[in-house]
Amino acid sequence: MPSLEEYIEEIKDLWESKVLTNTAKKHKQLETELVKYLNSQNITLFTNGHLALEYIIEALQLSGEVITTPFTFASTTHAIVRKGLIPVFCDINLNNFTIETTLIESLITERTSAIIPVHVYGNICDVEEIERIAKKYNLKVIYDAAHAFGITVNGKGIANFGDASMFSFHATKVFNTIEGGAVTFKDASLKKTIEAYKNFGLTGPENVEYIGGNAKMNEFQAAMGLCNLRYINQEIMKRKKVFERYIDQLEGLRGIHLPKIQNGVESNYAYFPIVIEGNTNNRNIIYEELKKQNIFARKYFYPLTNMFDCYKDRFDSNLTPVAQYIADRVLTLPLYADLSFNDVDRITTIIKSNSSVLQ
Repeated sequence: MPSLEEYIEEIKDLWESKVLTNTAKKHKQLETELVKYLNSQNITLFTNGHLALEYIIEALQLSGEVITTPFTFASTTHAIVRKGLIPVFCDINLNNFTIETTLIESLITERTSAIIPVHVYGNICDVEEIERIAKKYNLKVIYDAAHAFGITVNGKGIANFGDASMFSFHATKVFNTIEGGAVTFKDASLKKTIEAYKNFGLTGPENVEYIGGNAKMNEFQAAMGLCNLRYINQEIMKRKKVFERYIDQLEGLRGIHLPKIQNGVESNYAYFPIVIEGNTNNRNIIYEELKKQNIFARKYFYPLTNMFDCYKDRFDSNLTPVAQYIADRVLTLPLYADLSFNDVDRITTIIKSNSSVLQ
């Protein structure tokens, strides 16, 4: 969060304008600033990332089946299903937890309309291979980039891959607007449609051309985003130092696999996941030991979305064994810009003191 004084200064003029929402001044200003920062030609802001994903799915007129991954937050799968589509789950890569591109083509059928890969923890999908497959089979690509804000790949902004990318600006993300989200997209002609969808289908004071909903980012959210965007680069650098401290403290510890930054990727250091090998209960033991000390790590992502109760008997998680293996063993440790080295050391000391459960 920015300082209270800075946020108050940013929202002060709202008491003068009395304009609190409906794509007003701060909303437009934040869009302009994000276009520059993400180096993306087209962007639309939303009240949250989930609705952003739902509306870009609708705007691209997807149908039938969508190839995606179960190693993600509930939102990704729910958005696909809520739009009347069938998720076809592809397994993940053991090294970076993103979609396993060597399996994608085997899942394509005559009903496949798109691929929705997920950038995970700041790890980036194999964007070049996905682009090759999409062109070969004439498929749309929407990236779930909730974890990827500000990342570049070989100098190219992450918002420039695929037909569109969805970003989450939830309070837990590297960049936040309290709640919030955005869609970046290549086809400028989609702008009118997406803007209408998020505003009840309105295209004018007396024109309703689409069956839309309400997903507009309000001025208080946009104001928070304007404040936070001023510091995003230095916040990422702070996160990098925390990330590196974890590596220094845990490197070489038996039974734990640590994250690695991908070649050519300028990371945002969004998360610090560790994979605890051996018995699946080993992860749970470490989790509980941290919890006893009021340290709240996350089993993130667990369970897989294809194992949710709401999808019971619809999907077979045995078809994604690598994703299941990681979900049973992954633990994301606390990571935020102002996390002190002392706290990192305290966390890693607890993990080391339970080395007997590590293999």
